[in-house]
Formats: sequence, C-alpha cells, structure tokens
Amino acid sequence: MDSSLSASSFLKGSFVPTASGLRYREKGRLIRSIFHFLSLKTLVDRRGTLGFLFSSLASLVTNPLFEFKSEKKVLRAEVYPLKMMWFMRFSGLLFAIMVMILFSPHFQSFPPAEAIRSSHHDGNLRVPILIPAGDSSRLFSFRKASAFNNAEECGFRDRNFSGKSSVCDPFLVHVAITLDVHYLRGSMAAVHSILQHSQCPEDIFFHFLVSETHLEILVRSTFPQLKFKVYYFNPEIVRNLISTSVREALEHPLNYARNYLADLLEPCVRRVIYLDSDLIVVDDIYKLWSTSLGTRTIGAPEYCHANFTRYFTDKFWSEKRYYGTFDGRKPCYFNTGVIVIDLAKWRRFGFTKRIERWMEVQKNNRIYELGSLPPYLLVFAGHVAPIEHRWNQHGLGGDNVKGSCRELHPGPVSLLHWSGSGKPWARLDMKAPCPIDAVWSPYDLYRPLR
Repeated sequence: MDSSLSASSFLKGSFVPTASGLRYREKGRLIRSIFHFLSLKTLVDRRGTLGFLFSSLASLVTNPLFEFKSEKKVLRAEVYPLKMMWFMRFSGLLFAIMVMILFSPHFQSFPPAEAIRSSHHDGNLRVPILIPAGDSSRLFSFRKASAFNNAEECGFRDRNFSGKSSVCDPFLVHVAITLDVHYLRGSMAAVHSILQHSQCPEDIFFHFLVSETHLEILVRSTFPQLKFKVYYFNPEIVRNLISTSVREALEHPLNYARNYLADLLEPCVRRVIYLDSDLIVVDDIYKLWSTSLGTRTIGAPEYCHANFTRYFTDKFWSEKRYYGTFDGRKPCYFNTGVIVIDLAKWRRFGFTKRIERWMEVQKNNRIYELGSLPPYLLVFAGHVAPIEHRWNQHGLGGDNVKGSCRELHPGPVSLLHWSGSGKPWARLDMKAPCPIDAVWSPYDLYRPLR
C-alpha cells in the first residue's frame, strides 16, 4: 500500500486503493464532520453533526469484524492494524468532544429557567437564576422579602392566610405583570413595592405572564406569602404579527401578552390592573383598583397635550382609511404600562381581535414605529376612562434610543415608571445612576452571588 497519501487527498475521501474495506471516503467524511463540529456556532448544528459522528464510530467498530470474515488472510493482516489505529484515534477524539459538551454550559440545551436553584438559609433566602443569551455566565439571586400582614382595617378578609386562595375570591385585587429573565429584577421590585405600600397586601392576587417555565419556585421563595398564579404565554401567538420597532426590546413577544389577558385569566376575573416591569408603586394600589371606569373598557392616565400625530407615520396620516379611525373621537396619548381593564367588557366586544387586525395592517403598510402602544391608541384613544396622572409618572427611563435622566412631572406621585430605554437597575450596576433611580433602589431584592 502506498504510504505517501497526502492529507488533502484523505480529507477529500478520494483515495480507495483496494477492496480491503479501508473506505477512505467514509473516513474523510468523518474527519470533516469532526472539524465541522468544532467550528460550529449553533447547538442545533452540533447535535446533528454529533449524531453523524456516533453513527460513523459505530461503523468503524463493526466494519473490521465484517471484513475479517470476507477478505483474505493476507489482506486482514494488513488492514486490521491500520483500522485499529484509526479507531483508537477517533474514539479518543470523540471522548474529548463528549467531555467538552458535558462540562461546557454553551453546549447544553437547558432553558434559562431550568437553572433556578433554591438555597435554604434562614432569614435571607437567595434564589439564583441563570440569565440566557449573551449573559449566560452571570448568576442572579433574590433575597426573601420581609413578611407582610393585613392591617386591622382590612377586617375579616382572609386574616387566617393559609398560603392558598381561590382566584375567584370577590375581595381580591388582581394585578398582572410579566416575568421575563431580562426584566425579572424590575418585576420583583415592582411586586415588592406594591406589597410594602398596600394597606391590605394579602388581598392582592398576582397574575404572572411568562414565556419561560419554572419561574414559580423563584417567586414563591422570594415572596412566601404571595397569592399568585403563573400563566404561560406562547410567543408563537404573536410572533408573525410583530413588526420591527425603534427599540429591540419592544419587539419581544411577551410585550404583547397584555393583549390576551382576557383569554389567559379565568372568566371569574372581571377586572385586572396591568403593570409594566419597570415601575414601582408608592401608594396603596387599592386606590387604583377602585377607580371607576364608567362605560369604558380601560382606564389610564391620559396626556392630551402630547403631540398625538408623532405616534404614527406619514403614510398613516396621508390615507383616510387609516386616520379615519379617529373620526368622532378626541384621541389622547396614554401609556399602556399602567392600565385598568374591565375584562368582562373586553371579552364581550372582542378587543383582542381588533388589536390583532391593526397589527396585521402594520406588517404590510408600516403605519407606526413604536411596538405594542399604537394598536392600543388606534382601538382605545378617545374612549379611555381618565385616571389621575399620579398613577403613571412615566418616561423616567429617558428616550427610546439612548436614554437620559429625567425628572418627575409636577404634582403628587403614586407610581414611578421608568419607561424608555434607561432602566434603574442597569444604571445602578454601571454606577452611573440618575438621581431618580435612588427612589427605585430600596425595593430592589437582587443580590449578586459572591
């Protein structure tokens, strides 16, 4: 046999010198697959290539046995040592690859929430969570919130808290918030602030909307007394309806989960407060809950002095079929991060479908630039029950492109909202906070693992 084979001819698998079963072509494909595996950037491709590597290895194990039965002894004597040499080399390389997969988190397929682990330390429970994509090596933890109890004024309403409560309890205040791993720190601070300032905290029922599973243990460990339920929102419901926005975060499917609260929550829940994850409440949320909506389906603080036209493109304002939707209405801007929703009316009039229809128009005609807000303006602006401005001091995160420090609007404050691109936890971590971020900090339950 010619021992002067070049590496290039072997890798191409083009040399098949005899009928002895050396099968250089198959070995060439195997080596190329190994190099391909080591250079791949995606886990899916690695899995497919890994399957081929194992099947090729099995072929290498069985082929020598088969060929020993079918070839002449003189060929067997020449082929077997060479085959065993390749088998040992390949098996060693494959073993190294397997070890690398097992011990490297970048190759593993566990979803981010699977990484949640609880540790039981009296008085200071810390629950770590692994943040995905881009920050997969960072561990976060949350300390257990202090206990909260109903005030005497709450009367008989569930004073003997057992850890369980029917979601249909007519005395409950229902609050819906999303739980997303990137905004989880903000959501936990929001819940903490609500509990601290509520006169009857045990009468609040939280509805958490998630696209990641296994977050319940995290919430329960941080707020042991909390009444809540976790609802899975399938991102595929809206993925084909979402269009690009001025900021990538506005394109996240969970940002549109509020549109489906009437479908997700139990039919017995007839009213809910929806809150964004980047805010804190510094007043009794029952005051917001008890706001009268009259004949309206939603209530929110309105800002009629805002330039309403800038929320839609020139194409929208140039075609009657679009801007005509506001005929007979006096539309004002309102922020969808704080809204009180009459779910019974929402279900009755099918507002989810109305919002979806405008999102379909947007996909084809580009009539606005800002994420999930404009469809709400198109459907509800001019038909909103007004709520005091104190319940949404928004814009504290700065503009939607680079962020900036903002001051509070004049007047009383019941809720501070860091809408915009700048988030208080991010600025605090960078040691470049805005002055107003100091108000958010006391409600932060985040503790980095040392």
